[in-house]
Amino acid sequence: MRLDGLDWLIVVVSLLVTFTPVIFYYRRAGRGTAEFFASGRAAPWWLIGTSMVATTFSTDTPNLVTDFVRSHGVAKNWAWWSFLLTGMCTVFLYARLWRRSGVLTDLEFYELRYSGKSAAFLRGFRAIYLGLLFNCVIMATVTLAAAKIANVMLGWDRQTTVWVCALICIVFGSLSGLWGVLTTDLLQFALAMVGVIAAAWFALDQPQVGGLAGLMEKLRAAQPQALSIVPDFGNWQLALDAFLVPLLVGWWSFWYPGAEPGGGSYIAQRMLAARSEKDALAGTLWFNLAHYALRPWPWIIVALCSLLVFPTLADIKNALPHVSDELIGHDLAYPAMLTLLPHGLLGLLVASLLAAYVSTMTTHMNWGASYLVNDFYRRFLDAGESERSYVWLGRGVSALLMALSGGLMFALTTAREAFTLLVSVGAGTGLIYLLRWFWWRVNAWSEISAMIVSFLASAGFFVLNKALAAGWSIGRLAEDLMRAGLIVRDAPDTLRVPDWATLVGTAAATTVCWLVVTFLTPPTERATLVRFCRRVRPAGAGWAAVRREAGVDGSPDSLPQGLLGVVLGCTLVYSALFGAGSFVYGNVAAGGVCAGLFAVSGIALSRLLAAMWRGRLA
Repeated sequence: MRLDGLDWLIVVVSLLVTFTPVIFYYRRAGRGTAEFFASGRAAPWWLIGTSMVATTFSTDTPNLVTDFVRSHGVAKNWAWWSFLLTGMCTVFLYARLWRRSGVLTDLEFYELRYSGKSAAFLRGFRAIYLGLLFNCVIMATVTLAAAKIANVMLGWDRQTTVWVCALICIVFGSLSGLWGVLTTDLLQFALAMVGVIAAAWFALDQPQVGGLAGLMEKLRAAQPQALSIVPDFGNWQLALDAFLVPLLVGWWSFWYPGAEPGGGSYIAQRMLAARSEKDALAGTLWFNLAHYALRPWPWIIVALCSLLVFPTLADIKNALPHVSDELIGHDLAYPAMLTLLPHGLLGLLVASLLAAYVSTMTTHMNWGASYLVNDFYRRFLDAGESERSYVWLGRGVSALLMALSGGLMFALTTAREAFTLLVSVGAGTGLIYLLRWFWWRVNAWSEISAMIVSFLASAGFFVLNKALAAGWSIGRLAEDLMRAGLIVRDAPDTLRVPDWATLVGTAAATTVCWLVVTFLTPPTERATLVRFCRRVRPAGAGWAAVRREAGVDGSPDSLPQGLLGVVLGCTLVYSALFGAGSFVYGNVAAGGVCAGLFAVSGIALSRLLAAMWRGRLA
């Protein structure tokens, strides 16, 4: 199916409407780096929270969820649902600390918290590593999904998609600064949600599906495992990969953009842009509620419907003969389902996906530019330029990031491949980001060693898997490892290390290494610790001695209150997520129980927040 005149009219009008904030905020963004990268620290909670949601909702997200559901069932989504645990820790334990730190970027934090050349190296290295390399991989993944959708729905090749997307994103992202990104995100998120709900509605209306009742009846008869929210523990490899490892290890150990333990990247950028500690906390809470409870089921419904409409990859290929073979995968089922929509609505869906794409890309462009300009160029190369010069440099760097990610996109094939790579590279580093706020002994060398070991371990597993896939033999050892579940067979002649073993192995090696390094290297200079303690005022026994030396009388935060908030917040969101799923599945009793838990946890959480507002928050 191709877009007609009505579809294109809807796309153009939607683009013009969402472009308005760019014009409005162009002059304001040019005042200085605080405006361009942090919105002058004046953004309200509802705006920063919605922007976080919009950023994590891009063209690759529904494709990834569809890949999960079609390959391993709904339960595979625990690979990202588990990140709610660290998300709620960020809300109640770290959001106020970030806002109180007063830094412009989360990398500037390193020279506030640590001391000496190691702190400076860490800041500069991560500015390049995250702002350039890691960031470009993420942006390439998002553009890959956009290329697949454009190839399916518009007939564009990859090069055409990259050129068009680059032009739009450079105009949106490089001119308006973070204020423009935030307000554009608000409009784009509303449009994107309308689009995905409409997609789910019409997916259910397909004759092969027969409505929600037909979907449930047919899948329960043909593929009941696809509907399971918790994996079958009879398949313990899947249970480890999709459920146990994410819940027991992943949420505190893995570093993934948007779900960093303790907050980081563009999540920290939004918290730092908040007008108060209260707004930082409330905005991050709204993000977690919307991200995990509001959005998943429209995507999951479309993915489940695709199992009936396009049961196999061959069916997808037959329906889309013009699509390149190298793009065919389970993640392509989502855009394939969109081709079944009627004109008018098809234009709305394309507009909503374009909005989701632009919101994510402009955030990554602004975030990456903030690292490269503020934490590398300004810190190490030239600190004497005017604020306006740094803003113009940021605009140029934003355009460069878009160009580099567009080229990198051609090296990727699926969203799941990139997701697994990004998670494995950051495995094991997460615990540092949780403890560095509450334990003074963590130092810059802790983080440097964790980065090195995590990268080397994940690279080692990557090379091992490539060697096994190429037929490399390890003799009788392979049989022993297969019996232990540490090597699995994907095909008669193809072996690999399972994802869970890669992640756990990397996390274990990294955690042991950085803990040893922490105790073998000198601690952060006492004057730096005292200065950090006076500004941030962290709670807990880990800073008791430093607080006494700094003359700080306690902390405005309460760890017991914060931990209670984490429990209540997780209960609130998970009950909403699984309550909605229960009603979708027609299980009214389970849905009623979840609704009750949602109400009780919501009331308790509102009272806890009221007590926190009255007592201590600014």
